[in-house]
Amino acid sequence: MNKQTFNGMIWKALVLFCILTSGCTPANQEEPMQAVIERGLQTAGQHALQMAEILKNQDNKLPKTLKNGDLQTSDASSWTSGFFPGELWYLYEHTQNETFKQYAELFTSRLEEIQHCTTHHDVGFMLYCSYGNGYRLTGNPAYKDVLVTGARSLSTRFRDHIGLIRSWEFNAKVWQYPVIIDNMMNLELLMWASKTTGEQRFKDISLSHADKTMEHHFRPNYSCYHVVSFDTITGQPHKKQTHQGFADESTWARGHAWALYGYTMMYRESGKPEYLAQAQHVAAYLMNHPNTPADKIPYWDYDVEVTPETPRDASSAAIMASALIELSTHTGKAEGKKYVDYAEQLLRSLTSPEYLATPGSNGHFTLMHSTGNLPGNIEIDVPLTYADYYYVEALLRMKKLLE
Repeated sequence: MNKQTFNGMIWKALVLFCILTSGCTPANQEEPMQAVIERGLQTAGQHALQMAEILKNQDNKLPKTLKNGDLQTSDASSWTSGFFPGELWYLYEHTQNETFKQYAELFTSRLEEIQHCTTHHDVGFMLYCSYGNGYRLTGNPAYKDVLVTGARSLSTRFRDHIGLIRSWEFNAKVWQYPVIIDNMMNLELLMWASKTTGEQRFKDISLSHADKTMEHHFRPNYSCYHVVSFDTITGQPHKKQTHQGFADESTWARGHAWALYGYTMMYRESGKPEYLAQAQHVAAYLMNHPNTPADKIPYWDYDVEVTPETPRDASSAAIMASALIELSTHTGKAEGKKYVDYAEQLLRSLTSPEYLATPGSNGHFTLMHSTGNLPGNIEIDVPLTYADYYYVEALLRMKKLLE
């Protein structure tokens, strides 16, 4: 019996003891956080294995979402393609179950071509979540090669006189050089590549992008714009807008989560105190926002008018939880406890029946009630593959923190 199995049995026994012992019932005592974590990871593992079994013989297919109850898949070209392989790597890390490893290798291999992609900014998402976790856990030199090539491809989208990595190519009549807040997440691949290869250029690009984003994407209250387009001649912003949020001046929930995660990660990788301060400001904004529901799972935009039908976004909550847990490790004890406590509330809600799907349901995705792009009428109140990825990551980070 391995350590994880033994610990899981102990916690299940403790929970059962509490239920059976007088004066200690679920009504007057919260489920221990360790039990919440183990239950969430076990459920995610069941869903992931069922999904992998369905898709294993469908060449190049990767799960994305549900539409009208039917599984929607993508090939490697979707920005979401790396999340399911990454989730499988995390579940392998947790269980040491070779079945998870075999599936992780299979689905990771479906992204190999992305190392040569130069047409958009999401290469970091696609490769670092999949190949990055695979390399971290196995040391496979072929994975390293793919990651370094991918970092070179991503770097081609950087322009020195602007100082940022270009995000998109579309909507050229409106945007000259669009940069979205999501792009902060792709810097982790470049920071890894700099450390791995010794090439300073990768790090320089990352620091420049983070600095310029901090300068131009944020309002005085530390909420952020989704899209900032830069003049290709002056290198200065000419438009600040949204594409997936409620309004240009609103705070799109997932974009704010990307900002929190991105600056926390950049502080870890660079040690620059400005990034830690930025992450703390962004965290304070979301933790104190008056439009936050009681269960802490945000509406799809912080500034939208709330009705009983306003969609939530579990994916934002999962990203926030993961980021807050890491942020807690970079701050003082009192500040860190606030972040952990908030992340715990998020994870307890996500692991409740309201958001955690029963195995065999929800198209074999783990979390319910995420929102992809409401203005585009795309992926509203559905499961999303990246919600599951960051949920599992957050659970593992909390588990390690408590241990």
